[in-house]
This record gives sequence, C-alpha cells and structure tokens, in this order.
Amino acid sequence: MTLIANIRTDYKKQSLSENDVDKNPVVQFDKWWADALHSEITEVNAMTLATATPDGKPSARIVLLKGFDENGFVFFTNYNSRKGNELLNNPQAALVFFWKELERQVRIEGTIAKINEADSDTYFASRPANSQIGAWASPQSTIIPGRQILEDNMIQYNNQFGENIPRPAHWGGYIIQPVLMEFWQGRPDRLHDRIQYTLNKSSWTINRLAP
Repeated sequence: MTLIANIRTDYKKQSLSENDVDKNPVVQFDKWWADALHSEITEVNAMTLATATPDGKPSARIVLLKGFDENGFVFFTNYNSRKGNELLNNPQAALVFFWKELERQVRIEGTIAKINEADSDTYFASRPANSQIGAWASPQSTIIPGRQILEDNMIQYNNQFGENIPRPAHWGGYIIQPVLMEFWQGRPDRLHDRIQYTLNKSSWTINRLAP
C-alpha cells in the first residue's frame, strides 16, 4: 500500500480556460479528438462505459467509440449482454476518455438509444470476417463451461454462413446523446482545469468546476 500511495504524476503540459473552449461541447470534443489522433495514442477510441440497473447498481467496462457527431457518440455491442440489459431497463449511461499522453480526460453523461438497423448493418459489414463470426459465436456475458464452446461455435457458424455473414439481430449500435460533458486538463499541484457543459433545453451552459 505504501508503494501504491507514492505513485503520482504532476501534470504540466497545458491549460484549459472557459474563455478558450468552443460554445458547443461536441465541437470542443472534435478539437481534442484531433489532438489525440495527432498524438498517435494507442487505442485512442477506447472509453469507459458505465451503466446501471434501475435500482442503481453500477457496472463499467471499456468499449470502443465508432463515431460521433452532433447527435451523439456511437459504439457497438451485443444487445443481450449485461450492458445491453442494463441499458434496456435504464437507458442512461456515462463515458470516460482518458488520454494520458495529453494529460486530458473527457466525461460524458446522457441518454442512450439503439441506432437504426441500416447503420448497424453498414458497420457490421465493414468488420473483419472473424469479428463478424465472433458476434454469432459469443453469448456475451453468460456463463459458459469453457473456451471450447466459443471455438466450436466459430467453426459451426463459419460452416453455416461461408463468406456472406449476416448481422445477428442481437448485435448492433447504440448512441449516447449527451446532456453533460466535462473537459479535464491536468495541471500542477492537483489544481486541474475542469470545464463543464450542461444542456438546458437546446443550449449549453458552461461552468468551471473546482478540481
């Protein structure tokens, strides 16, 4: 515990002012996204997705961002997974991006919905064939007796579909429509910059938060 407690980093690279950010948080995200891409961060689109049951029991995992625009932030998964069931019964979620190379963090909170089937079909068709088969082979989040069942399922579905692999009805995209976004820039002495956007009907309110 002593060694863990002594781990610390003093952030010094950049600053963030409410006077410099864009009035639209998605535009601001796009600017930081461009910086992250330019920095060649490994798995730059990796984000923590937090969901919760209707009675408030949370769970979190890493998923991959696959698109964003003014409508929200998109990822894909198995609708029958734990997160899929939690989102069905409590369609609210939170995202966290942490780009340590830039000493930056972005938090997003909002409501969530499935994207349309045509867009899910388009993205599914762009995936490698083994990833497509994997969406069929894995009963995600369920208990299985061993890995062999996954390997057997891969063989079964490869034989069944050949080269034309359809998208499973239980697999597709979600879009998180933000109602709150926070941009965090690491600063020295733990006095970090935190700029928060809160949606009020159709406009965004910008505030600075204490670190």
